[in-house]
Amino acid sequence: MRNWKRGLALLLTAAAGAALLSGCGRGEEALSLSVWTGGAPEELDPIYAADPSDQTILAHLYEGLMRRTGGASGEAAVVNGAAESVSQEENADGTITYTFEIQGEWSDGRPVMAADFVFAWQRLADPANDAPEASLLSVVAGYDAVRETGDVTALQVTAQDEDTLVVVLSGTCEWFLSEVCTAPAAAPLRQDVLAAAQPAPKAEAAGEESDESPAETEPWWSDVEELVTNGPYQVEGYTAGESLTLTVSDSYHEDLTGPETLTFRFADTAEEAQALYESGEVDFLARVPEERLAALAAEESPDLTPETAVRTVVFNCGLDTLMDERVRQAMSLVIDRGAAAEAAGIAARPAEGLIPPGIGAGETGDFRTAGGPLLDNDPDHREDLRQEALRLLREAGYADAGDLGELEYLYVDGDGAAAVARTLAETWQSALGIAVTPRAVTEEELAAALREGTFALASVEFRPLGNDPECYLMCWDSRREENIARYANSAYDTLLSVIAAAGDETARLGCLHDAEALLLEDAAVAPLYTTVTAWTLREDLTGLCRDSRGWFSFTSVIYREA
Repeated sequence: MRNWKRGLALLLTAAAGAALLSGCGRGEEALSLSVWTGGAPEELDPIYAADPSDQTILAHLYEGLMRRTGGASGEAAVVNGAAESVSQEENADGTITYTFEIQGEWSDGRPVMAADFVFAWQRLADPANDAPEASLLSVVAGYDAVRETGDVTALQVTAQDEDTLVVVLSGTCEWFLSEVCTAPAAAPLRQDVLAAAQPAPKAEAAGEESDESPAETEPWWSDVEELVTNGPYQVEGYTAGESLTLTVSDSYHEDLTGPETLTFRFADTAEEAQALYESGEVDFLARVPEERLAALAAEESPDLTPETAVRTVVFNCGLDTLMDERVRQAMSLVIDRGAAAEAAGIAARPAEGLIPPGIGAGETGDFRTAGGPLLDNDPDHREDLRQEALRLLREAGYADAGDLGELEYLYVDGDGAAAVARTLAETWQSALGIAVTPRAVTEEELAAALREGTFALASVEFRPLGNDPECYLMCWDSRREENIARYANSAYDTLLSVIAAAGDETARLGCLHDAEALLLEDAAVAPLYTTVTAWTLREDLTGLCRDSRGWFSFTSVIYREA
């Protein structure tokens, strides 16, 4: 067995020491931090929370096996959370076994147990729950069997005893500890707490008549002030629609150097939040107003941070007219990504590949920088690209592009989506003679069409599960249920299998670059644009940590040294 203490205790000690030194500018003054991350929480069930604002709240109330924390100099680190220690064993069959020793207490005083993670992870993987981030656990052995049969016990996550959790992965996963084990969706939950909730329907609970369906009930977490949590903070007070106040949990397993009180103020827009900031009512804005973002963009400011999401056209590769990759290649070649980004708004940047800037892997740093652009966005090349696209259509048997018939492009309206859809449709018509009709649908309708394959082209904002190139590529494997493009290429599947088993990071990175290039050559997807963001923290504070997926940690925020 190869034991991984990973120097985490040392990291914690060093971070705490640096924080104490940096905080000396304010002496012993306790920090009460007020922040804006979005509107009132819509979902505080860890397996369903998809909004970064809700995930930020959950990251302070619940703690996974590992946690992400910030340092006094702005650096971030992954350190022990509910796992006091972790060890790793490479098995003869290629699987990897992780053993975690669990620490900590729930806010009601009961110890956090390995069984709490087993329950939570089985609940996340269960197809009956339709959790949006269930595939976080796709690297865990037995996940595919769970998704096929609904038998959650097939997931190889077990409690060896009250304090020992054993997780078996189906192969090597470089990002298991840093991305899966830190995700709010993978936080532990108490089965007894959820079972005890079982609220009555809203109308019955209020003792009033209602037009709502009698089966509609409040979620188990709806009584926010009574939540039983294991994170660094617990709920002190909640005013619906206005604020949520957290205080350091008495039962947390270590002393925090950050805020003693953390208040989330709710506002629906960044402009409303800016007013709170200017009046001194909040100390942090998760995103700046559009006017400020435009100014930063005009300056090409280093304060702009690439986001992990990428807007892409997904082709239905199972559709007769799009089954030939040459048709998809032709449509991708003529896309004016600069025009699409301009239509999308000031935060958008033309995509250079499926994997955006800012995604790191191994010691090589930024994956996009290392691999270079895979998409040609040079305006001077547009006519050459159009001629190549026309040649591909002729080879595919469509000398007259009208023979393809009329294709439909589905999109969810908002944030410039309609303008982007019109831009694409006009380009495909003018450059290739392909008729494409944009149609706005609801999020639910789009999800159903993608799931059932009842679409030709669709606009999808792809958000990866973690900050690793593999997280962008694994879902297009023909064996994966998340493969909404119905893309199938045995060479691509083989590359992903090699990546999953790779022990050498250099070889792994080479295969990742090859897989991205192959996916885009086959045009299963056509990336359009990525986005940038910016936030604001008062200058006398430091120690903020932002997860690449969009949520923040304030547990290490302190006053700067005077």
